[in-house]
Amino acid sequence: MKAKLILVILLLATYSYAQESLTYQKPSKEILELADVDLAPGVQIDSKGAHMVFIYRNQYKSIAELSETELRLAGLRINPVTNIGSRTNFYTNLKVKKTGDINAKQVTNLPENSRLSGFTWSPDESMIACLNTTQTGVEVWILNVSEGNATKITDANINANMGESINWFKDNKHLLIKTLPNNRKPLINTITAVPNGPTISVSDGSKAQNRTYQDLLKTPNDEFNFEQLASSDIKKVSITGKIEDFLPTDMYEDISFSPDGNYVMITKIKRPFSYLVTYSRFPSESNVYDLNAKLIQTVNDVPIDEVRPKGFMATRTGKRSMRWRGDKPAVLVWVEALDNGDPEIAIEHRDAVYQLDAPFNDNPKMILKTQQRFAGIQWGNDNIAIATDRWWNTRNTKTYLFNPSDINSKAKVISDRSYQDVYSDPGDFVLSKNEFGIKTLDIQDNKLFLMGAGFSKKGQFPFVDEFTIKTNKKKRLYESKFTDKLEIFISAIDMKKGEILVNIQSQTTYPNYYIRNLKKKSLKAITAFQNPFKSLENVNKRVISYKRDDGLELEGTLYLPLNYEEGKKYPMILWAYPKEFKDKASAAQSTANPNEFVYPYSGSPIYWITRGYVVLDDAAFPIVGEGSNEPNDKFRTQLVGNAKAAIDAVDNLGYIDKNKVAVGGHSYGAFMTANLLSHSNLFAAGIARSGAYNRTLTPFGFQSEERSYWEAPNVYYDMSPFMHADKMKTPLLLIHGVADNNSGTYPLQSERYFNALKGLGATVRLVMLPMESHGYRAKESIMHMLWEQDQWLEKYVKNKETTN
Repeated sequence: MKAKLILVILLLATYSYAQESLTYQKPSKEILELADVDLAPGVQIDSKGAHMVFIYRNQYKSIAELSETELRLAGLRINPVTNIGSRTNFYTNLKVKKTGDINAKQVTNLPENSRLSGFTWSPDESMIACLNTTQTGVEVWILNVSEGNATKITDANINANMGESINWFKDNKHLLIKTLPNNRKPLINTITAVPNGPTISVSDGSKAQNRTYQDLLKTPNDEFNFEQLASSDIKKVSITGKIEDFLPTDMYEDISFSPDGNYVMITKIKRPFSYLVTYSRFPSESNVYDLNAKLIQTVNDVPIDEVRPKGFMATRTGKRSMRWRGDKPAVLVWVEALDNGDPEIAIEHRDAVYQLDAPFNDNPKMILKTQQRFAGIQWGNDNIAIATDRWWNTRNTKTYLFNPSDINSKAKVISDRSYQDVYSDPGDFVLSKNEFGIKTLDIQDNKLFLMGAGFSKKGQFPFVDEFTIKTNKKKRLYESKFTDKLEIFISAIDMKKGEILVNIQSQTTYPNYYIRNLKKKSLKAITAFQNPFKSLENVNKRVISYKRDDGLELEGTLYLPLNYEEGKKYPMILWAYPKEFKDKASAAQSTANPNEFVYPYSGSPIYWITRGYVVLDDAAFPIVGEGSNEPNDKFRTQLVGNAKAAIDAVDNLGYIDKNKVAVGGHSYGAFMTANLLSHSNLFAAGIARSGAYNRTLTPFGFQSEERSYWEAPNVYYDMSPFMHADKMKTPLLLIHGVADNNSGTYPLQSERYFNALKGLGATVRLVMLPMESHGYRAKESIMHMLWEQDQWLEKYVKNKETTN
């Protein structure tokens, strides 16, 4: 007994010594001066291109902000003190300017210590309503755009926990808001509460094959807390602050006014709640009211949505995607599955679109059938609308031109392509605001317009096309000719005048906004943001192309060290994210642009060009499965093939020491990293952030794999690095957020993988970042992450011990 006790003490001592008591660290000076900068503001521009609002925020949250009280319920993360999403991005300052002015002016009368969010333009675009979060709650503020001043119109009693909290009436003088109910009961402390009984789940034999969701309800106490936090009153408030009752307490989710503003559709969540899916699949009811809150009609009643047929293209039965038709005063439109939502049923048409006119008590009218699963409609007028559908298994998408007033006229397929084939992408139809203030198809003289990204074999050249409705013929109105810059189309301002809003950038020129006039062939700058990353102004960046062993064309964005010397060999970091394809032609297409601005975001590997590393970023890692073969059937082979091709390509250019190459990635990129280290000897070290490593913990599909574990056990086994932990011989840095909310990437994934690697004697370090979700937000966390990565790379890559 004494010997056993001594052994236990020794084991505990060994475990404790294996942990490091470490405060948050900061990276090297070279990295810090890139990671800790003030960024240019976000920009909001009215549809006429007349006024601009600059919205400023801190680049990072603080760990203190992330440590505020948080409840995780039914897929929501809520601060129960302030009653707004606990991970909300807050903006700290506002400025306004006319597009023709040189300088922006400061908005006056903003709240002290502003934490602004939820910006919503008024129908006439003269004002913006927004939320301000105080220490005790959420207020509504109004910004007068032309005058540049702000006014508070409510107390800090807004419920911003679920759905939109602000909706404008068409009169531009009133809003519908959600407020906290006076009768809300105190929340239950689920940690200290004494249980009333066990939690019991049952199955009636129906298959409920759902993804591995996080933050689900788990107990009756969770149900109680969710209902309290989701419940609100709906009030009518004027821009002067006068408040009137509209609807009593309920669990309101979505609110939307009809285009003419005479009706409002309000959706509320109902019981029973689910422990299997998030709140978006709880029972719900949609009702239409008039402007005096009189119930006109219940237009949808959706039961709990736990059980669906198998497959990514499965959906529920009944009315779904209900919304207002944008080109009509008050017409509701929705979709219903014709195949019972089951993708395995063979049928000519999968979905049907219906519409119902006010006052919503007549029989609905079917206006369209789609061959595949419905994906959306852009409305034009009585005779013209554009619809799209798509099908996951074939990666196909179709675009239909149809007459919504004549069901007997056959919808015309005007585009039929793989949505992964970027070279054939015809672009997006241009929209403009109609008489109701709703964005619909911009139709002029029987013509539509398309704006496209313009990827091609020769490079990226964004374009604007004119589309003649009667003939389906296109005419190119404009194609960007830049070879040293990247032009991105944002939106149309006035197609009659030929005015469009664009963004132009280069490797070292920060993205700025311009108004391009296609008819006058002019370009007018409306912002002049400066590059905050001064140390990267002389960056050596280019896109390189190379081939995999099977002949597949690949590419990556190559950066040379800032101190690069001709003929010298450098360590390299390869950063990537795998993507599945159903055909090699699409997988081989180039989507990298060397003129894209060099932006070292928090998770980027670009920082390390300041530390003497070559970086191959966004390296193409296609996983292809053609015909009846699924991409993941040969996942590992293709993964290693992609990595070898990338390393060989850079090595052939004479830049790197092949013995000093690291690989890294986030999420599925982390999964990739662990697999590469387990099944190849190409790398000196790896960095895997917020990944999943044991696919049996996500048994009903993951990423782009829709087969379950029981259908493809070998695939799940072969792809799981955890199952091959005994093969890991390469140093691996694991980083994970303790509060990861992403489907499938539980923190448990990294913890168990670390334990397996440690038990098998691998060189591995696990860093768990407190309070962080799937993407890291706190400045302290991000700086420490950069420090950890830098230390790891310096030790195991740049200064790797070599044996003769």
